[in-house]
Amino acid sequence: MKQSITTLKSQLPKDIWSEDINIIAPHLKEWREIYNGNTPIMLTPRTTDEVIKCVNACRQNAFKIVPQGGNTGLVGGQIPMGEVLISLTKMNRIREVSKVNSSIIVEAGATLQEVHNAANNINKQFPLFLSSQGSCTIGGNLSTNAGGNHVLKYGTTRDLVFGVEAVLANGDIYNGLTNLRKDNTGYDLSNLFIGAEGTLGIITAASLKLFELPKHTQRALIALQSPKMALELLDHSRCGGRMSMFEVMSHISLNAVTKNFSAIRSPFKKTYPWYVLIDWDSDSKAMGLELAENLLSTAYEKKIIHDAVIAHNETQSKEILSIRENISAGQKFLGGSIKFDITVPIEFIPDFLKKADKLVTKLIPGCRPIAFGHFGDGNIHYNISQPPNVDKEKFLKKWDDASEIVFDIVTELNGSISAEHGIGVMKKRELAKRSDPVKYNMLKLIKNALDPDNTMNPRVLLYRS
Repeated sequence: MKQSITTLKSQLPKDIWSEDINIIAPHLKEWREIYNGNTPIMLTPRTTDEVIKCVNACRQNAFKIVPQGGNTGLVGGQIPMGEVLISLTKMNRIREVSKVNSSIIVEAGATLQEVHNAANNINKQFPLFLSSQGSCTIGGNLSTNAGGNHVLKYGTTRDLVFGVEAVLANGDIYNGLTNLRKDNTGYDLSNLFIGAEGTLGIITAASLKLFELPKHTQRALIALQSPKMALELLDHSRCGGRMSMFEVMSHISLNAVTKNFSAIRSPFKKTYPWYVLIDWDSDSKAMGLELAENLLSTAYEKKIIHDAVIAHNETQSKEILSIRENISAGQKFLGGSIKFDITVPIEFIPDFLKKADKLVTKLIPGCRPIAFGHFGDGNIHYNISQPPNVDKEKFLKKWDDASEIVFDIVTELNGSISAEHGIGVMKKRELAKRSDPVKYNMLKLIKNALDPDNTMNPRVLLYRS
């Protein structure tokens, strides 16, 4: 190993590698502290040519590779376990912005916030919005096909991409950086890399679609009785494509935020079982307020909702959104958590929640199921917080049993065990177990064709045998 590392270093510029544990350490632990990794060396290329050099040097010295963006992943796919770590954070240039074509070409290490800023500078928007947008990178967003709060209107990351540039396992570069909206010249090869979690190559840049900024976004927080009522509210409030966000939160979710962050308060005097956050895009503030007031007044009269708070200014709008954005952080105060990122057909969300709550509380008496997320596109973050006065390690040992329960219900309802966080290491066994055999075999055939030596992120997504 030492000899191989010495050879590897000799093949690369001195300022793009580090063996300093203090520099590497932050890259070896993920946010939830479930995965703690190790690597003999971290490479930090600054250009696509340097990525090629890194890949070729690793291949020649028989090293496996784990690519990493902002290290915000939640399924362990970005954490090395002995492999060489390639961090893309120094590749963060905005290469090209086109107002006429509504497109932007960015390098993989650019943060999502940097892309937002570049788009806003030409009065456009890149409509992928995540709570981690200040630290997550475009390469990571593409590799996991991130979803976010605006899938309802704009689709997942996959729908926001013209094409990608990627370095393959053999050191070749695939250049799919197009801004063409129509191209029927064979397979969409760029799409292979989106959602592939770095197993087919390293995304180094992407050409992204930009959209018009809404003139006004009207936000409201609504209190209601149940997920079934949320389903009725969704149908009631769509309003001809103006709805851009429909997020649901259980009362435990909201309380976990408001009780633990003094700067964030509930706008309601009472506590309700469920809450929904809605955004509508409108042509003016007056139009947005009128739209929200009319829709929610009618919903109240029909007894779909209990109460509603409509934002009348930017400050109120941000305060409402901060509740939703801090749920994951607030849940940390409740102790250990078993977390799921699932999707089911929208009409089955109430059934999923009812069945899951019943069975997980039977498995773990006293646990606190917490449901929140992107109700409008069927994606629910279903988390189970440990019971008070129960040992955390003992509780977390129930993770596999809880997974079996939750994923069985998801399978029964024709859903997906991963909505937007990817498979990573965490769900690898479940993917193999629950995938259609033909689909799973096709995934392996593609992996074997592009990476026959299993160099790229070898422990993630698929079993090779």
